[in-house]
Amino acid sequence: MEKVLVSHQQNLDKRAFLTVENLRKAFRDRKQVVEAVKDISFSVARGEMIGLLGPNGAGKTTTIKCVLGLVKPDSGRIEVAGVDCLRRPRDAARHMAAVLEGARNTYWRLTVWENIVFFAGIHGVSKERGKDYFEYLLEVLKLKEKRNVEVRNLSSGFKQKTALACALAKQTPLVFLDEPTLGLDVESSYELREALKELQASEGRTIVVSSHDMRVIQDVCSRVVIVSRGRVVVDRSIPELISLFRSRSYKVILTVNGANGSLSVEEIRRKLESSFPLSSSKATKDTLEIQVSLKQPAEIYDLVEFLRTTGASIETISQEEVDLERAFLEIVRRDNDSCGTQS
Repeated sequence: MEKVLVSHQQNLDKRAFLTVENLRKAFRDRKQVVEAVKDISFSVARGEMIGLLGPNGAGKTTTIKCVLGLVKPDSGRIEVAGVDCLRRPRDAARHMAAVLEGARNTYWRLTVWENIVFFAGIHGVSKERGKDYFEYLLEVLKLKEKRNVEVRNLSSGFKQKTALACALAKQTPLVFLDEPTLGLDVESSYELREALKELQASEGRTIVVSSHDMRVIQDVCSRVVIVSRGRVVVDRSIPELISLFRSRSYKVILTVNGANGSLSVEEIRRKLESSFPLSSSKATKDTLEIQVSLKQPAEIYDLVEFLRTTGASIETISQEEVDLERAFLEIVRRDNDSCGTQS
């Protein structure tokens, strides 16, 4: 991968509310050792909402569970609000709440309201002290009409909203949200994103969001930490990350007539793949459409010169719109290619 993309925070912010440094965790059985987390370091400032991204098996969920004290790391340092999570896990836990994918985050035989009161209570927030805030959560998350409904009778979307309300009701300064929009339809996902932005803006909580839904991350987070194969490969603000790819991603449509010694569609595609990083290609008998991501903007001139030598006619060259999803896929692809080259 390019050096510019992996320039994540080498010097962790000493004022950060959450610090993860040189975290390592391997899982062992009788047959093999799997390094889930190889060396992860990042920090999150107080009041910041960041996205934690990575392909399946990258190590992000293990990292979250290590911070929460659910998994004991092999080595490294984790600090929340100045508290060492490994030496003082109970003290650290008072500062954190979480909604974890695949976990039973609520009691299904209790109503929405009863769940909120219960989970806040075991975290030290009494019904009397938290009542107004609980009502506020019902309003923001659009749960007021479901307050007296048992969770087992709710749709998956309302169950997810209830789990989020229970985590927020604890009023901890740090919240982890693992796939917070799982099971939500488009409208509910939008409502939840708006609610998160409102809550974060008004309360200044520190929030770490992990999701495969890039729209969620791009919409609510200011910065993204991308994990691949157990290590951090990118730690940048979202606008900065997207801008790195915006000037380098192009869509090219070629017409190939096969006359005057020009190469065939398949020959051109193979030569392009060997010389330029194609994101995708689509061919017909007489046309070839490619999407190419260049390492440097000036390489577009090399591409045009290369295409001229093939005898094909360039119909269009257009700069592709880049969003977080495309940037993420390209980063992971480059990291995998780099790993394959090194091996």
